Amino acid sequence: MRNLEFKEQMHEYSVWRAKLIEGIEMYHQWRTRYGTNDPHSTNTILNILTGLSSDRITLAFAAEFSRGKTELINALFFADSGVRLLPSAPGRTTMSPTELFYDEAGGSYIRLLNIESRLEDISLAEFKQKPDRWTQFDLNCNSPTQMQEAFKELVATKKVDRQLADKLGLWNEREAAEQGIINPEKVEIPCWRHALISFPHPLLKEGLSILDTPGLNALGTEPELTLNMLPSAQAIIFVLAADTGVTKSDLEMWLNHVCSARGGNKQGLAVVMNKIDAMWDDLAGANGYEDSIKSQIQSSAAILKIDENAIFPVSAKQALLAKVKGDDALFTRSRLAGLENYLANDILKQRRDILMRSVVRDIGFLANESFNLTDTSFSNGTGQLEEFRKIDFQNQDMTGKLMAETRDRQNLYMTNIENFQASRRVFNIQAKMLIDSFAREKIDVIIKSTKQEMSKSLTTYGMKQNIRKLFDELRDLLQDSIDITNETRRLVKAIHKKFKDEYGFKEIEPQLFSIKQYQFELEQVFEEGEVFRSSSKTTMTEQSIVINKLYSTLIAKARNILGQAHADAITWSNGVLTPLMHQIKDHKKQIESRLQMLRKINESKGSVAENIATLEAELEPLKRQRNELAIIIKAMRLDAYSSDKI
Repeated sequence: MRNLEFKEQMHEYSVWRAKLIEGIEMYHQWRTRYGTNDPHSTNTILNILTGLSSDRITLAFAAEFSRGKTELINALFFADSGVRLLPSAPGRTTMSPTELFYDEAGGSYIRLLNIESRLEDISLAEFKQKPDRWTQFDLNCNSPTQMQEAFKELVATKKVDRQLADKLGLWNEREAAEQGIINPEKVEIPCWRHALISFPHPLLKEGLSILDTPGLNALGTEPELTLNMLPSAQAIIFVLAADTGVTKSDLEMWLNHVCSARGGNKQGLAVVMNKIDAMWDDLAGANGYEDSIKSQIQSSAAILKIDENAIFPVSAKQALLAKVKGDDALFTRSRLAGLENYLANDILKQRRDILMRSVVRDIGFLANESFNLTDTSFSNGTGQLEEFRKIDFQNQDMTGKLMAETRDRQNLYMTNIENFQASRRVFNIQAKMLIDSFAREKIDVIIKSTKQEMSKSLTTYGMKQNIRKLFDELRDLLQDSIDITNETRRLVKAIHKKFKDEYGFKEIEPQLFSIKQYQFELEQVFEEGEVFRSSSKTTMTEQSIVINKLYSTLIAKARNILGQAHADAITWSNGVLTPLMHQIKDHKKQIESRLQMLRKINESKGSVAENIATLEAELEPLKRQRNELAIIIKAMRLDAYSSDKI
């Protein structure tokens, strides 16, 4: 069956990533072998390698209750188990957000975080660093039945006092009244807040990660899901029921949680219209069936304001059964192939593109610098060899003149060093101002002040206003850094230009620090927070716990953005002048080599022919060094990417 295509593409992606890692490791070894490493470049390379090694393709599935989302996950990824692995039978709706991945160190398990943890001022990210806070069940991967039984915990519920449900943000009096439930003593709530599942499925082992988010209720009360986890996914698959189309709650989830998670960008966003089998009408026949599906796609696309080609009509139920039974005809009727093609051909390529942009930006710059330096050294050596071949070294005056010229160059080099050190001292002062502008102490003063104001607010409205005030102040803080950034950029350009114009150094376009990305990300967090806090779910809940969670999530995200700006400013300031330093060192090496050769000739140690032969021999390692680097750059395919041919 052709449904193996996504698995094959995922495997190809995994192989591509492994080859890229191998190429970067070869480059790192090359720098070590030829003594061109420095702390900044080493740190850059190791960070890229760590990121690639831990890379995961995260697919997030979002839908209201009873849309067949979990059945779709079973059909897409776990049909090879021969059973309905995740609980998706009628009446068994997944209650807790669930992450599926493979944790090689931890093995096979399901970890569950109790629902009462919502009352604690600790984020989900922090809880993930505390395994002892989770209830764990080991999984027997050789027994799909045992795994099925363990996964039933995902739908577990319990009854608690209405007051506790209220505190947890899981009780809404208005919604309950609409369902005829008034002043109950007990309320049914999920047992678990979050689930982590690890087992060595082939796709999970190759880096696939799945996020299953259950219903508007979960997204509306867990800001971390909407503001952190959904945006970090490579794709969000939003599931509708074909027989109902876009309902009011579907539309709210789409607008306030799914679209906001993409920052208004529809890339990596797909809609699955599930349960098309329910639209079959024996009286209408095949033509009527097709017309109904087409009509529902057009209607849904208009409401959601998305291209019709991004809506995939499927029957997850038929697809799962078809894969388990090996029924090609039934699989064709399920129409799952279109969605699988999208995941394989669009999402994986997008992720590959993102990774390569990062590699080209950082590793590409270093590799280009390495090649330029190596090529310059080889060219200078070749030029010196040709020069020596033409000189009459029997003429002592000529040799003396060459030695005097070389010593003048050596003196100029010492001047270069002094000027470089002076320029670096000026730059270090400016760079410290830039780094300090992102200092955590400045951020914490703003956060502490807002937190105190929030604790005094007795109303949800007042708390929301304080969140707005917080972001206004953080925006102002970032604005103050812009002038410092621009001044620092001007200084770096001036230093590079000075050494090019006055000392003839090879022109290297310096990597310049930019604050735009952090501004954009902070504004996006602010907009996401605005959408979330003004959503009807949050407004109707009027629960301080939800607003507190929103505040904590926004703070964590803003702090991470500004913390990243601080770390990136440090990294950049430590390395931006490194290419100049490498040129200065290489210049010194050339002068010393030239002086040594002239002394040998002047002191008549060996014939001129022998000395020329020595010089020729010294060129071989440089040639080998340059050729090795060219092979490594080809292995990393940096040149292919620059031509848009990954």
